[in-house]
Amino acid sequence: MNRLPRYTGVFILLIVLQLLIFSNIEFSGYVNPYIYVMFILILPFSIPSWFLLILAFVTGLVVDLFSGTLGVHAFATVMAGFVRPWVLTLNITSEVTEPDMSPSSYRNGFRWFFFYTVTIVFMHHLSLFLVEVFTFSNFFHTLLRVFLSTAVTTFFIMLFDFIRPRR
Repeated sequence: MNRLPRYTGVFILLIVLQLLIFSNIEFSGYVNPYIYVMFILILPFSIPSWFLLILAFVTGLVVDLFSGTLGVHAFATVMAGFVRPWVLTLNITSEVTEPDMSPSSYRNGFRWFFFYTVTIVFMHHLSLFLVEVFTFSNFFHTLLRVFLSTAVTTFFIMLFDFIRPRR
């Protein structure tokens, strides 16, 4: 079965939600949810690394183009795509036997998907906020932003994963 239309629809939906709703959410300058990272998280286990990096770059570039940022999201999303195979090798269990399967809390269990999501989202947010600030003078302020934004983004990704169809 061709999954291209489904992933294209997910890509468009997450980008539209990010640009119209989640880009306008900011709590005291500390919390910025970036749910478009979910697109990288739910790609199949068997996706080639080079294609994953291209998709990550395109995802970040689209957000950059519509947000007026100059490559910050592209860098952070490529970083998330770069660490994803490594995180999968650390978190993968023997229950995962189908390579075409995409990660979800339904198939892999809530705990597994939660740790997988937190790890990738944390790496994304850490690289995003460090490149955005581009200084270590307010490192702990930036780290606080990373932790709070990771928590809120993870909450929304887990919520959307529960809403997602169980295919």
